[in-house]
Amino acid sequence: EAFNTAFRGGAVMGFSLCALALAVLFILITGLSWLFVDPEEVTGENANVFVYKVLFEIVSGYGLGGSTIALFGRVGGGIYTKAADV
Repeated sequence: EAFNTAFRGGAVMGFSLCALALAVLFILITGLSWLFVDPEEVTGENANVFVYKVLFEIVSGYGLGGSTIALFGRVGGGIYTKAADV
């Protein structure tokens, strides 16, 4: 019974995390489209494809920057911990 409880709890947490990530991505794309897209400039039948391609490139750069900062923070934290031990 403990395994089932832990498994269900983990499943709920995993689905909640994925749902939260998708909600944040949707909010970020919507907000960036209001900020960066001028409706008068975008014309043609493939305009939405171009706009969303640019927006997703912006979001991927945002994520890459966050990952890089986390990596350097982890490395820097290890260096500072070693220096404190000496």
